[in-house]
Amino acid sequence: MSSTTAETEGALETRGLEPVPDAERTGRTRELFPTWVAANISVLLLTMGAGLIVSNGLNFWQVLVVALVSPLLSYGMVGLISISGKRGGSPGMTLSRAVFGQRGNLFPGALIWVARWGWETINAVTGAYAIITVLDICFGVESSTWLTVVTLVAFVACTFLISGLGRKILHICSTWSTYAFGAFSVLVLIYLIAEADWSAVFDQPAGSTAMMVAGVGTIAAGGISWVPTGPDFTRYLPRNASNKPLVGHAVGGAAIVVVPMVLMGAVMAVSAPKLSTAQDPVSFLGSLLPTWIAVPYLIMALVGMLLINSMSMYSAGFTAMTLGIKVPRAWAVSVNAIISLIFGYILMNVATSFMGSFISFLTLLAVAFSAWIGVFGIDMLRRKTYDGEALMDTKRTSAYWYKAGFAWQAMTAWAIALLVGLLFTKVDWFSGPLATSWIGRHGLGWLATILVAAVLYAVLPKTPLVEKDAAGQGETELVSA
Repeated sequence: MSSTTAETEGALETRGLEPVPDAERTGRTRELFPTWVAANISVLLLTMGAGLIVSNGLNFWQVLVVALVSPLLSYGMVGLISISGKRGGSPGMTLSRAVFGQRGNLFPGALIWVARWGWETINAVTGAYAIITVLDICFGVESSTWLTVVTLVAFVACTFLISGLGRKILHICSTWSTYAFGAFSVLVLIYLIAEADWSAVFDQPAGSTAMMVAGVGTIAAGGISWVPTGPDFTRYLPRNASNKPLVGHAVGGAAIVVVPMVLMGAVMAVSAPKLSTAQDPVSFLGSLLPTWIAVPYLIMALVGMLLINSMSMYSAGFTAMTLGIKVPRAWAVSVNAIISLIFGYILMNVATSFMGSFISFLTLLAVAFSAWIGVFGIDMLRRKTYDGEALMDTKRTSAYWYKAGFAWQAMTAWAIALLVGLLFTKVDWFSGPLATSWIGRHGLGWLATILVAAVLYAVLPKTPLVEKDAAGQGETELVSA
């Protein structure tokens, strides 16, 4: 079991999976706004915005619609699922034990943990590219294999340090980076307004509705990956905290970054279409902006990528502990750090298409997380409280043991939905048999996954909670979850 050491203000976070006592729930909902701003400070949004113009064939106004709808959908789900955090006081994947069972939760937990490897690898590589680009612009240091290794190690080491310190340090860093990155983004926006060929921007022909819908899925995939993480950042809120700010701050914090950055990427793509496919999109971005803007902007982007990865590793540490890795959370984070180094080196020095790999990963990521979202979301509508003792009891005596440790209703809905989502999915190296259908062409495999999981779980019999004696015998049904 995780440490139950009480956390003191300003100290290293020592709390693990156990529910936060009511006396320590001193968080405020407004703290969530900079958290979700920081979760989106990524220069890859510029590249993705460029891709909407070049690859999807959209015009400026269509890109605007995509940029507005994407955070509304994805971070709307982040905010809604975050409500479970204040109810249960535990990380998202710990609360998931109440839904899938103590053993059953290992399956979606393992998949989500592995998916985070890819997300953290992408972020680490982007951060390393940002360091290399700044070194090149300022000091003329050319990229090489050894330099990619050094910068990658430096980035991951900083990520490990920040994520290991815990929630309070993340909040402080997120708040200051929100102001700084916002200021430099305004500078870039002013530069683009002054320098862009706006007649060429607005003369872009309109693309198809299918490509617009697919674009929403691509941009929203990043937000969808944060949904299981949402409760990790709301578990310190009082139980009576209002639900509306949880959703509002998630959507608002994301949108204030996503919308302008995607639009800026779209504007840049008109004069520099190669931005959408560059193997090193960060250095390519450095060549589009004057040095006095590019350097500070890339430094702030680097800080943003550090925070994104730190937030991801912070939650990944909880997920690893949920899977039974019996070490303190800070050390559980080190597993993901090592994996990021290995995969990051491969992506920077072996892979031939960074953006191709990134978009393929985002597509599969959305499907993998969506199956969990559908099941957990329906369960959250039914369940108002969580049994903290049962969440931490991983033996047969737990009320969340169900049948042999599995809630078969949740497991069935999750597995079938995951399979259905993959049937409609197409990426560079995988194509499901239904990828050419209407759903597949519109890139809606992730949405189909959520709906199938939610409907199946809703219509299957409710999972009964049971009370057992110390030997795990004498089952007595208590309530239906």
